[in-house]
Amino acid sequence: MKEIKITDLMTKEVKGVERQTPLREIVESMTRQRLSCKLVTDQGAPVGIITERDMVKLLLRTAEDPSMLDHPAEELMSSPIVTLHSDETLYDAMVVSRAEKLRHLPIVDKNGSLLGLVTQADIAKAHFHVIEIQAEMIEKAIHERTIDLREANAELQAMSLEDALMGIGNRRAMEVDLEHTHASSLRNGRQYCVALADVDYFKKYNDHYGHSAGDEVLRVVAQTFEECMRKTDRIYRYGGEEVLLLLSDTDAKGALIFMQRAIKALAERGIPHCKSPYGFLTSSAGVAAAVVDGKCRATWHEVVEEADKALYRAKEANRNTAQIAA
Repeated sequence: MKEIKITDLMTKEVKGVERQTPLREIVESMTRQRLSCKLVTDQGAPVGIITERDMVKLLLRTAEDPSMLDHPAEELMSSPIVTLHSDETLYDAMVVSRAEKLRHLPIVDKNGSLLGLVTQADIAKAHFHVIEIQAEMIEKAIHERTIDLREANAELQAMSLEDALMGIGNRRAMEVDLEHTHASSLRNGRQYCVALADVDYFKKYNDHYGHSAGDEVLRVVAQTFEECMRKTDRIYRYGGEEVLLLLSDTDAKGALIFMQRAIKALAERGIPHCKSPYGFLTSSAGVAAAVVDGKCRATWHEVVEEADKALYRAKEANRNTAQIAA
């Protein structure tokens, strides 16, 4: 099944307002047209957004200062905003909406000009439609016995955002999230860090306790790290026993402190590991920042590579620790 292009979902008749447009005018427009948001544009490019939630904030502020309605849009708008490009897909929108906790995603062309808007409701409706189509494909395959069920099931899995074993984001979702996060960092200088972590002596654990126990340990590791995370942080299965944590608006020092706390939390669970010199289950991690000395790395791949090097140094330092990229 072909991926659904984001341009097939978006509302095309979206008109932005300028930065200096009075809030009074925006309130009237949103009320009259029953809009859930209003985009603020600069020379055709979206630079901010005003949502219904912002309207509630404005209402409270207006009660104290009625003149607020005469203030310009740029004083209330949320900025910078996350956008999607016209060549991206429903899956991209699902990942970004979930990762950034966004209800509105402006769609732009290659020049950054506004083309349309996709809402969380649009994404959900399209996703359910895809699932219905794929379910019909499987039902037809069972009925006619002519379609390969594995292929149909693979398409269902391709739309999944989570790793079936660990219950966290999967590799494909991770790559989409990193792509958008790094693009935002390049545009706005927004800092983020990547932490790459794995279970110490995991192969020995698997060999001694069995693969079922190994699978359960991976779920425990994911759960432990998630309990230490902020709402804005994300965790993905990178591969095997490795997980990648995406820490937004965090510098290297902050990321290191976080990972040290997460590693300690796992160790304190006291999960027996007789093949480890520690006698219990531990983990190691490497941390890398996207922005170093005020300059953003060229790609997210570089950030992950540096985190991987730091993870290797953590293992050389007797494991059960975290290291920052050099």
